[in-house]
Amino acid sequence: MTIFIFAFIAMVLIMTGMALGAILQNKPLKGSCGGLNNIGMKQDCEICGGDDDECKKEQERQQRLAGGADLAYDATKR
Repeated sequence: MTIFIFAFIAMVLIMTGMALGAILQNKPLKGSCGGLNNIGMKQDCEICGGDDDECKKEQERQQRLAGGADLAYDATKR
């Protein structure tokens, strides 16, 4: 019974360490597969049409409209 308790505590410590590492690095999470560009769907994006600069401009525009207070916006509304 005690081995299960130690195993559980070890798993909790490992998960806590991974979470703290992700938080302290302050980087956005990335997928390991490369995203839409690797499967050929990036150009089908309804917002930017595959242009990364257009995505940045849209994000900045949305932040100005929202006053920077919102963490998300509805990309289907233009």
